[in-house]
Amino acid sequence: MSAVTAARPVEASIGRFLALALPVMAANITEPLIGIVDTAAIGQLGEVSLLGAVALSAVLFEFLFWGLGSLRMSTAGLTAQALGAGDDREIAIALGRALLLALFLGGLLVILQKPIIVLAMMVFTPSANVAEAAQTYIAIRIWSAPFALMNYAILGSLVGQGRTGIGLFVQVAINLTKIGLTILAVSVLKGGIAGAAIATVIAEFIGACLGLIVSMRLGALRRDISWREIFQPTALGRMLAVNRDVAIRTCALLIAFIIFTAQGSKRGDVTLAANGVLYQLFLAAAYVLDGFATAAEQMCGQALGSGDAKGFRKASRLSVGFSFAFGIVLSIVLFGTGVLFIDMLTTSDTIRAEAYLYLPLAALTPFAGAAAFAYDGIYAGATWTRAMRNLMLIALALFVVVIYTGSLFGAFGLWIAMLVFLATRGMGQAFFYNRLFNQSFTARA
Repeated sequence: MSAVTAARPVEASIGRFLALALPVMAANITEPLIGIVDTAAIGQLGEVSLLGAVALSAVLFEFLFWGLGSLRMSTAGLTAQALGAGDDREIAIALGRALLLALFLGGLLVILQKPIIVLAMMVFTPSANVAEAAQTYIAIRIWSAPFALMNYAILGSLVGQGRTGIGLFVQVAINLTKIGLTILAVSVLKGGIAGAAIATVIAEFIGACLGLIVSMRLGALRRDISWREIFQPTALGRMLAVNRDVAIRTCALLIAFIIFTAQGSKRGDVTLAANGVLYQLFLAAAYVLDGFATAAEQMCGQALGSGDAKGFRKASRLSVGFSFAFGIVLSIVLFGTGVLFIDMLTTSDTIRAEAYLYLPLAALTPFAGAAAFAYDGIYAGATWTRAMRNLMLIALALFVVVIYTGSLFGAFGLWIAMLVFLATRGMGQAFFYNRLFNQSFTARA
């Protein structure tokens, strides 16, 4: 029996937009706390090499998990479009496909852990002490990969259905578990950097189990879905193409962060650690802006699925408006509280002094990246993923040019390149928005 019902046009109101965005923002607030707790717990040990290892490992796992975190964005966009089209069965099929892909990719990362560690050391070229600590952390945490990717898929399904409140519950449960276990492992049990990694593996496993239970209770994971439906060639091909494009886009984003970190590493352990502290500050702001991007994913995806062009336009305006307003506010907040933030994360006077120097530029990142966050949500919901990919690659090329031509300015040049990179992405997406909108809704007419 078909599960397709009448199309569901989106409610593109401020109230609905905030109802979707605020739970994501609340959940995301706990996300940077994980990095903050890791950094603070290891930082209190007073060893620069351990703090540098945490900073290096954080960027590596962002590359691995965020790159494959295309599962969240692609699942959210495809699920939202199925919701708008009134196809409840396709919502469940989309999650089934995403979970299978998560298990496959996560298992592949575990199998390839040794080459990953070797490549990471070649790219970052850390000092001997940092390398030893980082290898210990990476070798343990890589085992969380299948569970972390399953959590991305489940969250994407919840977001696509507009159930961000339930997504909040699942994400907060995972993140608070990570935080609690990290404090226990490092500060209480004195497990050091290995303890922090073990805590993350356990928390991701618990989160995956919780997410599967929630999805089954909501009917988004159904037993009556057949393997034939999951492997239907046209739909499966579309999902893989969307994941491919988003993965390339995200990997390009993280390559920029890796280059940024590697260049900092070449300037010594103190600069590497200082940039790692400031990077946590940027992430804290980014996770707030991501709430608006996530709301845009759901609303724009649902509007496209139902053929609601007016709703799509309204959702886009809400995303851009809120992102810019909060980008300005967040930059002001980081200017005002950044010194306190730095002092909280490290007891090293040398690292503090270095971080103070670059704080003014790091504080501008929320404003510079506001448009990029807004349009990422719009493009992902509409599955304009090829354009997302191409524009990101162009921005990455410009970033590389700026970061190397600005090397005369030392670490200041690194932060200038980061600001150019963030601003360029948003400008490119804004430029192509109308063309893509017209193509999408003309094709549906």
